[in-house]
Amino acid sequence: MSSYTRPRIVLAGVSSGVGKTTVVTGLSSLLHAQGLSVQPFKVGPDYIDPGFHAKAAGRESYNLDTWLAPEDRLASTFAKLSESADISLIEGVMGLYDGGGKGISSTAQIAKLLHAPVVLIINCQSVGASAAAIAMGYRDYDPEVSFAGVILNKLGSDKHEAMIREAMADAGIPVFGALHRDADLKTPERHLGLTPVTEVETSGLIRHMQEDAGRWIDVEALIQTARQAPDIECAAEPRHEGGDVVRIGIARDEAFTFYYPASLAALEARGAELVPFSPMRDAQIPDVDGLIFGGGFPEMFLQELAGNESMKKSITAAAKAGMPVYAECGGLMYLCRDIMDFEGRCSTLTGLVPAVCRMQKKLQRVGYVTASAQRPSILAEPGDTIRGHEFHFSTMEPLTGDFPWAYEMKGVRQAEPHKEGYACGNVLASYLHMNFDGSPRAADALIRNCREWRNRNEE
Repeated sequence: MSSYTRPRIVLAGVSSGVGKTTVVTGLSSLLHAQGLSVQPFKVGPDYIDPGFHAKAAGRESYNLDTWLAPEDRLASTFAKLSESADISLIEGVMGLYDGGGKGISSTAQIAKLLHAPVVLIINCQSVGASAAAIAMGYRDYDPEVSFAGVILNKLGSDKHEAMIREAMADAGIPVFGALHRDADLKTPERHLGLTPVTEVETSGLIRHMQEDAGRWIDVEALIQTARQAPDIECAAEPRHEGGDVVRIGIARDEAFTFYYPASLAALEARGAELVPFSPMRDAQIPDVDGLIFGGGFPEMFLQELAGNESMKKSITAAAKAGMPVYAECGGLMYLCRDIMDFEGRCSTLTGLVPAVCRMQKKLQRVGYVTASAQRPSILAEPGDTIRGHEFHFSTMEPLTGDFPWAYEMKGVRQAEPHKEGYACGNVLASYLHMNFDGSPRAADALIRNCREWRNRNEE
């Protein structure tokens, strides 16, 4: 075991929508501008919030999730990722104690595993002294959580702030900041939450968040609290043996943005060179040994995706030649024959998966799942299990009666399992979002299949 000094603080919320992303993004931008190296993190499986963090901090934001990756590796992973940072800012998920079944990947669980102090963000709109009672409840609910204090948000006036500060002082709860309502501070949203930073101009918005953080938050007090966090005791991260490099194409443009940096890093550590390409704009796939299509919003870019005939033909030809093709959620949609948008308009895509995806008005599935492989694929053998999560508005309707379902999926809160995904030869596509860092067997299998295909084609 080794000891690592890692200044860190968790910015949690009483619920979703209290301003966690705004505060963390603003603080990240402010500290970065002051010359500090800030390492942002996000609790849970969210892809979009980390995009705002990364823009503000000037470095990748990483997810901390004990469902997608083993709990016993959390501390060592955190220590490694935050090694070069002056401070780590960890944005919570939902409310402090909310997570999967039995508190899996709750902000409180992550904070306790990392021995990190917690600052609770409270939406004070339409609340007076009761805010102190709320804070006391969160502080006392689990004594093992290192509760450091609160940040007050959406205050209506100086008088409103003074009233709540007095109540917090009476309750013995430190106040690290008090942000007043700001009508101009609104992040763009749509059906899966915030709009990804790849699709909107965010520099002005982030600058505004930075200004508010500097004006309303006691930054020095936060930094001092972060520096008081105890050293992390953990084993060193395992090092993977180097080997023969394979090239894997990664679909990356406005339509495909949902990737975990740690997941891609796990592939690189196993001998993958990741080559980005755009299904929207490039004429064909790059010279690679495999393809990955991550999640995103293909439904918002159907004209560009469906209209790029040369790219679709290039992907289809590679798949028919046996190249390994792996797709998640938005990637699955792109590999289907058609996508029906929210208005019922049909766009024809690659057709590698004999199915139609239909956008629905309501969220179809969300939450942590265990995927049990039903047939051999480029990631797994029958009976193998992979942990991941689902989060999608679309449904997939097979066009054949003997559809080769990839997985039997069982949600943490789901009474009955459901069939999901497509696995046929070298193509695997499903709604499952997974993290290769937490699924090393799947990562090794993908690398091996890419290498074997390349070697066959070189003979």
